[in-house]
Parts: sequence; C-alpha cells; structure tokens
Amino acid sequence: MKIRIKSLTTSLLCLSLIIPGVAFAAKKQAWDKIFTKSDKVDHEKVSYKNRFGITVSADKYQPKGLDKSQKHPAIVIGTPYGGVKEQGAGIYAQAMAERGFVTIAFDESYNGESGGKPRRVSSPDIFVEDFSAGVDYLGSLAFVDRDRIGAIGICGSGAFAITAAQVDHRIKAIATASMYDMSRFMRNGWKDGMTDEQRNKTLDQLAVQRWKDVDGRTPELTPAFPSKPVDKIPEGLDPITSEFFEYYAMKRGHHPNSIAAFTKTSAMSFMNFPLMDHIKSISPRPILFIMGEKAHSRYFTEDAYTMAAEPKELYIVPGARHIDLYDRIDMIPFDKLTSFFTKALK
Repeated sequence: MKIRIKSLTTSLLCLSLIIPGVAFAAKKQAWDKIFTKSDKVDHEKVSYKNRFGITVSADKYQPKGLDKSQKHPAIVIGTPYGGVKEQGAGIYAQAMAERGFVTIAFDESYNGESGGKPRRVSSPDIFVEDFSAGVDYLGSLAFVDRDRIGAIGICGSGAFAITAAQVDHRIKAIATASMYDMSRFMRNGWKDGMTDEQRNKTLDQLAVQRWKDVDGRTPELTPAFPSKPVDKIPEGLDPITSEFFEYYAMKRGHHPNSIAAFTKTSAMSFMNFPLMDHIKSISPRPILFIMGEKAHSRYFTEDAYTMAAEPKELYIVPGARHIDLYDRIDMIPFDKLTSFFTKALK
C-alpha cells in the first residue's frame, strides 16, 4: 500500500535556583490520565531541572507501601513522539511500579507541563538530555539505588533513550517499544526514500519559515490533531496517518496536552543531529528492543537491533501495530520488561 510522504510527515511532526536533578513536589491534582489509576501504587507529580535549566514535569509512581529504608531499582520513561506523560508513558510507568520499580514518566522540555519557551519546540539534543535529567532526579531519591537505574523509550523517545545511554553510563539498561528514529526519518524520509533534491527543497522551505518566524515573532507550528476527540477517522488518509489519528485524535488516546504539533523549524535540528550513531558503545549494558509484528515502524527497530552490540534482544509482539504498544495493556509485554529489568538492574 502506497504511503504519501507529505501526509506521513504531517502526522509525525503533528505527531529559586535549583541544582539539576534536585526536585520539588508539585501540588496534588485530580487524576488527569487517559488510563485508570492503580490502587497498587502511589503517585505524585514532581518537577526538576535539566542541565539547560528547563523545568521538566513528571509523574512519579512507586509501589504502595514501599520500604524507604531500602534502596530500590528505578526506571525513567519517555513519551511517544508528540505524546505526553498522561498517555502511554504513564501506562508503562504505573505498570512497572506495580511490579516493584520506582518510575517516572516525563514531558519533554517545551511540551506538556514541562517548561521552556517558545512552546512546542522539538529538540533531539534537549530531549536526549531530558532522559539524563530524569536519572538525576531518580538518583536524588534516598530510596533509589543509583547503580540500578534503567530507561524505557516509546516511539521517538526510544531513540532518545538509546542516544542518552551512549554517553550516560548511569543508565544501566534500556528498553524501546515501537521505536522511531526521528533524525533518520526527517533527514532521509520514509524508508530512506528522500532524494538530495527533495532534502534541499525542504531546507529551502525551512529557511523561508525561519524568516517568517522572525518577522512574526511567534514560531509557526505544524498542523495539529483536533483539540477535542472525534468519533471517526477522516476519509482519504493513508494507513499510517490514519493510525496516528486513531490514537491522538480519538477517545482512545486523546489528551488536551498532546496536540502532536511542533514548531516547523524544529525539523532543522533533527536533520543536523543524528541519533544512535554510537549505539555499539552501550555494550555491555543490555538493550531490549520491542516491536509489533504488524508495526509500520519496525524497520527502525530491526536496523537498530542489527547495529547494537551484545547483549541485546529483539522481542516481537504478535499482531501488534505501532500504536498498540502505546496503550494496549493486553499486548504490551510487561512480564518481559519486568524480567529484563529485574535481571539487568539486580
């Protein structure tokens, strides 16, 4: 089935001084997630600074009745590209807390409830840093073992988690689910089909857009999904765009903080910032790659798995599409994730 590059690009792009890592708890708020709150965990909204001085907002989950006199393993969890912590990342964080881990699901800088201006910037460098800032925060907790911290990245954050681990040896184990390499996609196009001529035309358009942003003083955003959930997928969308629409624009995954749009000129950073170039250097720390059998994105995971050094493992979820590993708790292999991190963070 033929995929229109323009539509896919739109869906994906649409898709006090405090020491870094030292946090303060935010005020308690009403439950604002797309999933049901578990009675097996304690939840708290927290905030902390990354090394750029941007305040990162996160949800912390921990097993109810956690013995804080002991040291426990912890996991920092990133969102799908364009998503927020109240969606898929929160589902993973809560589920792994139920299984004994201290976890945080965070909003990337400039997005969701995290700080940073202008809003809706997408930055590979800063999004990678946000994983390390999460490690900073978890390691500041007296009941977390600094030598037993791992990371989970979903969709675009899968590549961010791996890239962070290339230089941050404090991340002892990494798992990805439905991974997307956004730098590869933006520079090379879908399945590396972008020609040099097409790339240069895109860069010409981005150059014009930068002047528009300068003159307008407010950066323009890529098209966003509807601000309120809709009941059906519009006709005429290609299969991949339809899949993302199903999640972000319909009741299944819609959240008001997730408009799945970024500043148009954010693409320039990704085209100039390759991710995962040093993935082999993560060894001997283990990587678990999880992908759906029917995921349109599986080539990103397959190629990253090939590039990675041992120890590594590829886990394929039968029948799962790309977005199914965002929220389908009957498909997300939490038992596999639990056994992987239990062994890796022992």
